[in-house]
Amino acid sequence: MSRRRYVARGVLGGYRIWDNRRRRWWGDLYELCPDDLLNELNGAAAPEKITGLLKRYRALKR
Repeated sequence: MSRRRYVARGVLGGYRIWDNRRRRWWGDLYELCPDDLLNELNGAAAPEKITGLLKRYRALKR
């Protein structure tokens, strides 16, 4: 199994997405683990689907 580029890491207050290639955080702080977003980022990476998932997770924070 290959090494995943994006992984979720638990931080104080929730989860953040870590980019292994660039070695920095990607995106916002999420209260719930964004499993489907990670699968899309590491898989097909369709921009319209990623945008929809980001909007969904931002709405969950409110």
